[in-house]
Amino acid sequence: MSKKKRVKKAYDDWEVNVLTPYLKTAPERADQFMTTSSKPVKRLYSPADLPEFDYQQDLGFPGESPYTRGVYPTMYRGRLWTMRMYSGFGNAEQTNERYQYLLKQGQTGLSVAFDLPTQIGYDADHPMAAGEVGKCGVSIPSVEDMGILFQNIPLEKVSTSMTINAPAAVLLAMYIVIAKRQGINPKVLRGTIQNDILKEYVARGTYIYPPKPSMRLITDTFAYCREELPSWNTISISGYHIREAGSTAIQEVAFTFANGIAYVQAAIDAGLQVDEFAPRLSFFFGAHNDLFEEIAKFRAARRLWYKIMRERYNAKDSRSWLLRFHTQTAGCSLTAQQPENNIVRVTMQALAAVLGGTQSLHTNSMDEALALPTEKAATIALRTQQILAHETGAANTIDPFAGSYFLENLTNEIEEGVEKYLQQIDKMGGVLRAIESGYIQREIHDSAYRYQREIETGERVVVGVNQFEIPEEERTIDYLRVDPLVEDLQAKKLAALKQSRDATRVESALNNLKVAAEDMNNLFTPILVAVEAHATLGEICDSLRSVFGEYKAPQIF
Repeated sequence: MSKKKRVKKAYDDWEVNVLTPYLKTAPERADQFMTTSSKPVKRLYSPADLPEFDYQQDLGFPGESPYTRGVYPTMYRGRLWTMRMYSGFGNAEQTNERYQYLLKQGQTGLSVAFDLPTQIGYDADHPMAAGEVGKCGVSIPSVEDMGILFQNIPLEKVSTSMTINAPAAVLLAMYIVIAKRQGINPKVLRGTIQNDILKEYVARGTYIYPPKPSMRLITDTFAYCREELPSWNTISISGYHIREAGSTAIQEVAFTFANGIAYVQAAIDAGLQVDEFAPRLSFFFGAHNDLFEEIAKFRAARRLWYKIMRERYNAKDSRSWLLRFHTQTAGCSLTAQQPENNIVRVTMQALAAVLGGTQSLHTNSMDEALALPTEKAATIALRTQQILAHETGAANTIDPFAGSYFLENLTNEIEEGVEKYLQQIDKMGGVLRAIESGYIQREIHDSAYRYQREIETGERVVVGVNQFEIPEEERTIDYLRVDPLVEDLQAKKLAALKQSRDATRVESALNNLKVAAEDMNNLFTPILVAVEAHATLGEICDSLRSVFGEYKAPQIF
């Protein structure tokens, strides 16, 4: 009898002779145990749950294929993950002050949160921006604001991530101009622009242009950065917002990879070789409450992306095979009730990201279900990462749960589930067709509805919300409030800029940008020229709107 058959027989004997009699006197506390994604969890896992497990094929070693155990040979024993706190509010002056504070507290990378008008290409004085300036992020309508945002911050030493999508090329151009003003060669700049428009159509909504010209802006940025910004990550393909919209862990990876495949194919169709741009692709995932599901998700994603790049695209450069990703703890899991409980949630989510091998990490602040984080709350969130790194031992060894029957089974299940979704999307003709038909949106909405129903029926416990509540009047917490005068100040700065700049130079640059858009020339250089001429974000985006039009979401339900 083989070892696995012996284990299976021993399990059956245990179930009959030990478990069944025990359950008669001490029943389990629930009819069903499940992951955050509502997948059932068995009582016990054993070698029988991994019948085809092959160490080298399924795990291997860190820094070598299939990268299940990590993308670098030493992982955190060589270098800790980048502690990159996502931050931005009010105007550039206020956010720069917060950046300076966080850097002094030990943050090791910057992550810019832009306000809604900036995200959808409107200046602070536009009627559509009214009431939103500086509210959910920092207002950056001009290169002058970008200069203030990074004042006294050495861009050659600090890597910067910018969560910006539809106007990503414009904000990157501003960053390049500011670096040049600091005397820095853009070739040494390190950082990331999110630049992931496809997830906006299904999960977030901050799009401007239709998909085709949006994809063109992305591949034009790839091409420019290949030559001019070799250390810059030209896209962060985001599953985070897909998960925040209500997807399961499997859907988060599947739809993110479907988008990633579309970007890779678009770049190849635009004439780029896969190994020219794939090493600069990066990803962005959420980390949720289910510790083991999240660890398994990250491991499965690494292994599957390696297969996609090798088998689908025949990438030869080993750097093209690596899934490098940033993680943010789950904003949608935070509760306005008993917000101090969010410190515990964030700690466990951050631990999952670390044990799953993330390259950088943002930890949400306890008060983010209520408002933008206060300085105190942001400090606690940063300290959470620092304690994990330096006090817990979590960074001492690589992939410590490898070989766990439960974790390896869960990793395999997630990978198989992702592959099924990718096969279905391929059958539909690719992710654009899947978006246009509403397939992805419906899948996410169905999962979100199921999860919310589980909370409302009590099947899923959320501490402080549907169990262990405290009356609302007992809650006391300070809020960060953005002064409404920020909007007036930003409008006045824009008026002063337009009075002082060379209007003829601006007009010429914007006209040249329109011509480039109509003629299918690479758009990044004319965007950069327009920024250098002091054209505003809104003026540049409006010039492209006049050629591309605006996207109108289809009615799906």
